[in-house]
Amino acid sequence: MEEYMLPCLSKSLFGVECLGCGTQRALALLFQGDFIGAFKMYPAIYTTLLFFMFLLIHLIDKSRNYSKIVITLAIMNAFIMVIAYYYKHFY
Repeated sequence: MEEYMLPCLSKSLFGVECLGCGTQRALALLFQGDFIGAFKMYPAIYTTLLFFMFLLIHLIDKSRNYSKIVITLAIMNAFIMVIAYYYKHFY
């Protein structure tokens, strides 16, 4: 599975990882059952999955309003991504 992963364009061109680097590898670790390894690889993996799950529910279920949950999860996910990126590069 890892041989079919897409390379990071930012890392390939500039040598600098982007905020999403590690997402595919963390998802592969989740499929293998390594939940702690997935979190260590990409700390925002669980909030990203939760965000996409509620976004899909929001797009399918028009009878309820999930916009506050989706916006809250997007902000929380962005915050975790920035903190993890900062931690990875400076510590």
